[in-house]
Amino acid sequence: MGLDDTLAAAGELQDSDIAVYAWVLEHGAASVDAVAARTGADAGEGAAAVGRLLRLRLLQQHPGEPATVFAVAPETAAAQLAAPIEAEILQQRQKLSGIRRELLRAAPTYDSRRSAAGAVEVLENLHLVREALARASERCCEEIIASQPGGGARVPEAMEEALVRDRAVLERGVRLRTLYHHTARFNGPSQAYVAAASALGGEYRTAHELFGRLIVFDRETAFIPVQDDSWGAVLIREPSTVAYLCEIFEQTWDRATPFTAAVGQQLETVSREIHETIVRLLAAGLKDEAIARRLGMSLRTARRHIADIMGNLGAESRFQAGVRAAVQGLLDAGGPDGPLVPS
Repeated sequence: MGLDDTLAAAGELQDSDIAVYAWVLEHGAASVDAVAARTGADAGEGAAAVGRLLRLRLLQQHPGEPATVFAVAPETAAAQLAAPIEAEILQQRQKLSGIRRELLRAAPTYDSRRSAAGAVEVLENLHLVREALARASERCCEEIIASQPGGGARVPEAMEEALVRDRAVLERGVRLRTLYHHTARFNGPSQAYVAAASALGGEYRTAHELFGRLIVFDRETAFIPVQDDSWGAVLIREPSTVAYLCEIFEQTWDRATPFTAAVGQQLETVSREIHETIVRLLAAGLKDEAIARRLGMSLRTARRHIADIMGNLGAESRFQAGVRAAVQGLLDAGGPDGPLVPS
């Protein structure tokens, strides 16, 4: 009988039950009839209280004298009731482990068939992508690296789901590193998520530009997006290609800024980098949509930044903005920050 069944059979403790328990505790031991007679409003209520307390193990019968009861600590009663349930849980966990162990015997066959189909596999829809990601995450034992562009448009629900997944990975001792655009620093849900995941051991940095979306598990399996609107992905197992993608990640990671509280000088540095990048992209002739995509921000936000920059440079056209930025040395890496950051 489970704990819920035991509680249901015994019924909830009533004030009269506590009074009976207290009386027995005070007197050390007594016969069932004596307890019922001296503590209940009537013999029937007293006997019912004793019965409930016996079923809940708060009162127990003396060995060899079933008509005599004594009181035990609530912790002792709880341990006695919980023991068979804990044993059942352990048995079920052992069954689950056995199921997983048996089914994973087929994993090499599955992987070899997948590998035989090619080192590059196209996952055509979101369902297949999620399935493959879940499988890779479950098997991962050392490291996950990820580049997640567009960090300024995340919603709380997505962040909560990500935190649940990351917690499971980090609790297994897997190292988790993620790159976001600088714009993630200005997004409340992203800030809350990074703070919570960092406390669990996750590592997060931001950059003004990212090379694209990427997830790599144990430097063996990489996922990149397909070039359409299907939400599919390309799964890559070819070692040289995976190593190349990891190297691109590491170079960006080394130049990126740790994602801590976006205040003070750090926030000023992030804003300056964003504006400097926009100037460079304007000078290169990129359209507003392309600039927004490269920086992981909305089109409206990108256009607001562009308008601020052109105003600060006193430019009436993009071409003029590029010329004036070049004259002022603002297109060089690490150029002066004065006029690019609006006050």
